[in-house]
Amino acid sequence: MGTTKPTARRVIAGNWKMYKTRPGALALVDTILAGLPGVAAEASLLVFPPFPSLAAVAERCRGTRLEVGAQNFHPATEGAFTGEVSGAMLLEAGATHVLVGHSERRKLFGEGDEFLARKLTSALGQGLKPVFCVGETLEERDADRTGDVIRRQVERGLGELGAAESNRLLIAYEPVWAIGTGRTATPAQAREAHGFLRDLLRSRWGEAAAAVPLLYGGSVKPENAAELLAQPDIDGVLVGGASLEGPSFLGIARGIPG
Repeated sequence: MGTTKPTARRVIAGNWKMYKTRPGALALVDTILAGLPGVAAEASLLVFPPFPSLAAVAERCRGTRLEVGAQNFHPATEGAFTGEVSGAMLLEAGATHVLVGHSERRKLFGEGDEFLARKLTSALGQGLKPVFCVGETLEERDADRTGDVIRRQVERGLGELGAAESNRLLIAYEPVWAIGTGRTATPAQAREAHGFLRDLLRSRWGEAAAAVPLLYGGSVKPENAAELLAQPDIDGVLVGGASLEGPSFLGIARGIPG
């Protein structure tokens, strides 16, 4: 399994999930913005607020280095899909990125590989940058199926996407057993999964695969982020609970290894 030099910039992304009403979201983003001067230029910072706060957060971040993404969307451009939002709506609200395939969408809302492939293609086609999430459950890891699961999710999710689309794609490896549990993959486990993922991408796109940022997600905290980010093929982190407080999110961003 080969390793690849990290991409030029490190991505520190925060998924706020179903937390923070508008006042709390704005207070959090103001704290992050105030702390940006202490974050190295090598860091690209990105937050995913809930839908009701998306436009307000994006407006607050206009003209700054803090980018804003959405947590979900529907692949159709419009239609009778009650409760859903389209890519055009996200763009209008100020989003530049969107999460696709998060384990909670897969498990709790039944989003399968084929549907996620449609979402991925739709996001790219509409000018959004998708963060495509893959990862195995505890049962799958214990059964030594981590590689099989990642391969299936990547092959079915990416479908026929070519190297030309790869420069607008980010991929997050999130071991499901480490999300919100306090458990974190060891640096060796994370390195192995990311190396396997990079090799999958290289087999599809050749050297273009080196430019695809690979993020690790799963109970990332200021205490473990730097060691994870020091591993080959880990180009950033997708942070959950620790992104809900400005100091902890900034602590992760400031801990990027040189």
